[in-house]
Amino acid sequence: MIQLIGIIEVILFYAAYFYKLLNQKRKGIKTNQLGKGNKSRKAFIVESLLKISTVLIAAIMFISALLNVSMFTGQPIRLTGLVLSGLGTCLFIIAMATMRDSWRAGIPDKDKTEMVTSGIYKVSRNPAFLGFDLTYIGACLTFGNMVMLVAAVFTIIMMHLQILEEEKYLESTFGGSYTAYKKKVGRYFSFL
Repeated sequence: MIQLIGIIEVILFYAAYFYKLLNQKRKGIKTNQLGKGNKSRKAFIVESLLKISTVLIAAIMFISALLNVSMFTGQPIRLTGLVLSGLGTCLFIIAMATMRDSWRAGIPDKDKTEMVTSGIYKVSRNPAFLGFDLTYIGACLTFGNMVMLVAAVFTIIMMHLQILEEEKYLESTFGGSYTAYKKKVGRYFSFL
């Protein structure tokens, strides 16, 4: 049962991502801008490594779930992993829906987007990234192996570095509005 639920969660997470990607593509929006366009060398490197690591961890998650391997034998740990993955998937979907067509993967080169501070963005400046992190941590607890653990830690670090790069972009694009928002809402989570 744990394997089936885990596989469903992985499929739902990536189905949501690709649905959003294709839906925006139909509207002429280039969603995936990781490692593309005119950006600083550091931003380009961070985005390129993030792109590679997210593809690799997706494959590792699918394979681990299909093989039902885990370094954790206790059901409570694996069930906790399922809960975290489910929560991460929900957060990710809510974040993408709230962003509407302003959502991008990577710093946009030419696109003009709106600053979104409503909904889930009232308690987290980066709920989509938090959703990714929770999903990866949950997958490690559910189907954890050393390869997944290393990939998850590396990807979570790269996502944090991406957030730092995006914050620079948002400050330069939205100025005082973003600075005020940043003071009110935590990078990952704020208590109301």
